[in-house]
Amino acid sequence: MAVDPELLDWLLDSDPALRWQVQRDLGGAPPSNWEATRAKVRTEGFGARLLTLQDPDGQWAGGAYFPADFDFEGLEASADAGQPYTATTWSLNMLREWGLEADALRGTAEKLAANSRWEYENLPYWDGEVDCCINAFTLANGAWLGADVAGLAEWFLEHQQDDGGWNCEWVEGSTRSSFHSTINSLKGLLSYEAAIGGSRELRAARNRGQEYLLERRLLYRKTTGEPVATWASRFVYPFRWFYSALNALDYFRAAALHDAAAPDPRLAEAVSLVRSARQADGTWVQERRHPGRVWFETDVPPGQPSKWLTFTAMRVLDWWDQGGAVAPAVAAPAPDRR
Repeated sequence: MAVDPELLDWLLDSDPALRWQVQRDLGGAPPSNWEATRAKVRTEGFGARLLTLQDPDGQWAGGAYFPADFDFEGLEASADAGQPYTATTWSLNMLREWGLEADALRGTAEKLAANSRWEYENLPYWDGEVDCCINAFTLANGAWLGADVAGLAEWFLEHQQDDGGWNCEWVEGSTRSSFHSTINSLKGLLSYEAAIGGSRELRAARNRGQEYLLERRLLYRKTTGEPVATWASRFVYPFRWFYSALNALDYFRAAALHDAAAPDPRLAEAVSLVRSARQADGTWVQERRHPGRVWFETDVPPGQPSKWLTFTAMRVLDWWDQGGAVAPAVAAPAPDRR
């Protein structure tokens, strides 16, 4: 879709972590331009700031998934307080998603192998643990930083549910997949495949996982056809571990480009939902913030136009529209605007 020049200027007036992606995916900038901006992630703005917060042992906040001082029994573990997003895994996630070059963290993979253990049973960092989402983040981060996570990739083959997806509650006996666990597992597998090359078995597992979400058109329960939940239609940045139609569409865009495939028609209703949330000024609004401790905020408060969400939604719609598919006028689940 055509990008309004004023809207494009607004998006470009941003941190290098976002600006280089806007230049590449919406602005049509030559590689020399966006690559120069991407290089600034390590020296300016969000990326540089987060790099300074790394501990000497390679971790952030002294922990693998939770900070060392996290009170698992106290109020901080309550639903209202949310989980903290300052520890190693979350910090690596952000730096990777912002496009930081791996050599800016030279030596980190080795330090984490030596010094970091999961809060679950003190397991070694790059071996992962039992949670699908945590292991997906670790798989993506390991592939990015050059750690040996081949065994962790195989873990996803062993823990894929019969219905094609994944569920972090498998360890508690769950045999039905979760939208949240599945989208994070898919993102981890795609990141690994893009960096390492993957295997026929891993690609087949990824395709089965995609089918799990496509059969549900990203939004509905397969059994009843009812909307899965209000969180599927809520737009929030950063995505964290939460599923949303926008998060899923951004994944399917990346997967289709990686696979040289056309957009799947079953994405149409989710695309319509995203398109309908566009404001009159061409922006998308931040609907909430996932509660939890952070090093610093990277996007606007709820109710304000979000550059990150606007960029992501525009990128998805541009990919869809360029693919020649037309989203039908259907009744999508009403977004939860609380």
